[in-house]
Amino acid sequence: MPEQSQSVTEDRTAAADAPPAGGVTRRALLGTAGATGLVLGAAGAGVGYAAAPAQAAPLSSVGSDRAMFHGKHQPGITEGLQARGHLVAFDLAAGAGRSEAAALLRRWSTTAERLMAGEPMTQDDTDVARDAGPSALTVTFGFGNSFFTRTGLEKQRPSSLDPLPDFSSDHLDRSRSNGDLWVQIGADDALVAFHALRAIQKDAGSAAKVRWQMNGFNRTPGATAHPMTARNLMGQLDGTRNPKPTDSDFDRRIFVPANGSSDPAWMANGSYAVVRRIRMLLDDWEKLSLAAQENVIGRKKSNGAPLTGGTETTAMDLEKARADGEYVVPINAHARITRPDQNGGAAILRRPFSYHDGIDADGTPDAGLLFVCWQADPLRGFVPLQRKLDRGDALSQYIRHEASGLFAVPGGAAAGEYVGQRLLEG
Repeated sequence: MPEQSQSVTEDRTAAADAPPAGGVTRRALLGTAGATGLVLGAAGAGVGYAAAPAQAAPLSSVGSDRAMFHGKHQPGITEGLQARGHLVAFDLAAGAGRSEAAALLRRWSTTAERLMAGEPMTQDDTDVARDAGPSALTVTFGFGNSFFTRTGLEKQRPSSLDPLPDFSSDHLDRSRSNGDLWVQIGADDALVAFHALRAIQKDAGSAAKVRWQMNGFNRTPGATAHPMTARNLMGQLDGTRNPKPTDSDFDRRIFVPANGSSDPAWMANGSYAVVRRIRMLLDDWEKLSLAAQENVIGRKKSNGAPLTGGTETTAMDLEKARADGEYVVPINAHARITRPDQNGGAAILRRPFSYHDGIDADGTPDAGLLFVCWQADPLRGFVPLQRKLDRGDALSQYIRHEASGLFAVPGGAAAGEYVGQRLLEG
């Protein structure tokens, strides 16, 4: 679970304004949504960048936030953390190939565009989200390694999509891993997210069937007095060192360039998503003292500051020692191991969801992190970091990787296009 965490987001414009007395009507919400969407579209990745919590806002205005479907990159990568998420993988049905996949992506893109604008489906809408605004809904589509064999597009499969290597911490359930197609849905309202999930599942029709589905959550925008890094189910601030769009090398690390890449042309401005279901062994973790938990992570639990002092954003002093000669930040601390300067500059953009799927028969919680990270090349992003963690991360005895997937996520669809069109009709 590499740290590479998030930082505080910029203002999310109209969503942060206090509502008028008496609340906000649906008409006002949708009117605000259109204006907010224009601001977000113009500002691009600089607003609400990935893994940053949404700007604190009155809950009555949460529904007004809108993300844009069309753009250089797909939505759901650089936006802030969303309160509710669904990750779902599909396998193409027997006999379905390239033409069926193209028709499916066209349907999915049409549905995603409408729902992200706060509009109902074109037909057979379930009315689940009838009373809500867009609620920052994002829908993101990707292709798994097996998709290219199923559609006869092997020559267009990127080498970066080669299967991830095995890691010693893996306890993978293959039935909940990989898949031909992957969809990420996020929103700041649970019913809006569920509505989108049902729409995507219905649109699949006879062309594809669900392989696996996972449901997650984050803190609701406006639940804290001020914007702050999110906490995971271990109670730790999770996302302090995430790359920012303002970094000079952000695009190079996160997105496939339009020119000069070894990837096929259809991946221009796209990214690669690594998806891992990471169970947290909370019963064991919660038995540790506060000091022991902080030594495992290398940061203060209260405010995310490094154990060497300062605030959350203070640089960690890896050489600082205690009176007994031991490092203040233990040699196997999670935050030390995952620092980019300790891994040849390897960087990932983390955008996770927490999950809780009940209690096992032995009484232990099935809870943890739906880890989603983005990078231009997983062999230079996630893989070296996870290999380093495999060799001695103190956190590894309190987590277990139970499912995994790697997906090629093409660039955003231009107006009039559907996602993946340049691959499927190229």
